[in-house]
Amino acid sequence: MRQFALFFRKEMLEMWRSYKWLWVPIVFLMLGVMQPVVTRFMPEILKSSGSLPQGMMIKFETPSGAEVLAQTLGQYNSVGLLILVLSLMTLISAERRSGVAAIIFSKPVSFISYAAAKWVSMLSLVTVSFGLGYAGAWYYTVQMIGTVDAAAAVKAGLLYLVWMWFAGAVTLFVGSFLNPAAGIAFVSLGVLLLLPMVTGMFPHDMAWSPGTLPQVSAAWLQQGNADIGSPLLISMLCMICFFIGTVYQARRRPS
Repeated sequence: MRQFALFFRKEMLEMWRSYKWLWVPIVFLMLGVMQPVVTRFMPEILKSSGSLPQGMMIKFETPSGAEVLAQTLGQYNSVGLLILVLSLMTLISAERRSGVAAIIFSKPVSFISYAAAKWVSMLSLVTVSFGLGYAGAWYYTVQMIGTVDAAAAVKAGLLYLVWMWFAGAVTLFVGSFLNPAAGIAFVSLGVLLLLPMVTGMFPHDMAWSPGTLPQVSAAWLQQGNADIGSPLLISMLCMICFFIGTVYQARRRPS
């Protein structure tokens, strides 16, 4: 436990020094706030653009608060995933390339504590960043668009947070195998973007897939119910397997 605390403190300090605790939450907050603000002022933006033919009228129907919040989650599933992967892709590989990992593992340290500190710091950054952004999106949606059912919003946010955790777990797992940052980003984003697409193509056969979590979160917002048992269970099992794989890779390939 003492080794874990030391490693965790080191990870948090490095995140502060690289300003990840500053720019990642700010970007997530901007993504969250942007959707309700743009939706609210879209009619004015279209009118002032000057690109419409004279006399042409556009009827813009303002969506409900739940729909706008669901659209915000869609922003996180594209730009948000990119930001998440870019902020986490070198969390393991950078120490291996620089030789820091070899120095650490030359001493009697626990591989589990080392990997666990990486994972807990990742979960902390993801939780704070997404929580801040989602709270900002919820607040501005209520202020500018309309009310959102609180219970549905909380459940949808928690479900989507699991998807964000899954994305971070995939990135760390891939980073434990690969060294080049570009390769880690390419593989991680490929998996995270293709998984929901494939799941959407076979919705009945892959209803258990973690790739359904973004859709399920949006369904909770707009409908108030959705099947969450299988995707949650499989996501948790996958994250456990990814963690075990990360520990194994750290033990097998310390440098």
